[in-house]
Amino acid sequence: MSYTFCDSAVYAFMFNLTPCSIMNQAAWKASLTWIPGSDISFLNVIFKVWYDGAKALYWKEALCRGVDDKYAVCGMLKGETIATTFDIKGARTKFPKGNYNIILEGFSDDSEHNMVICLNFTMIVKQDPF
Repeated sequence: MSYTFCDSAVYAFMFNLTPCSIMNQAAWKASLTWIPGSDISFLNVIFKVWYDGAKALYWKEALCRGVDDKYAVCGMLKGETIATTFDIKGARTKFPKGNYNIILEGFSDDSEHNMVICLNFTMIVKQDPF
């Protein structure tokens, strides 16, 4: 899995997922370091997935709403650093063999005009899980 930024903004961002092979793994370790370029009192994310060129998933969620937020990034101020590791556990999607393009966009407003992050992930699954 690799990623690039999908807009012209410069981000202080790093994401790492281990193990590299995700087949038959009950838990993955993720590491995230990010210095947002604006305050994060509201964070709306849009997650788009394409599989071998065809749109496979569209998911939109408000992660931070300004009250009773459960994510560490919520409430961060511009220039603060988040550096965290976390486990990703639970039911897994069995990804068919192929190429996946994943776009993750984050907005600090409801109108989706104030983009705070935009990432373009590439995931190549080399072996069918079936």
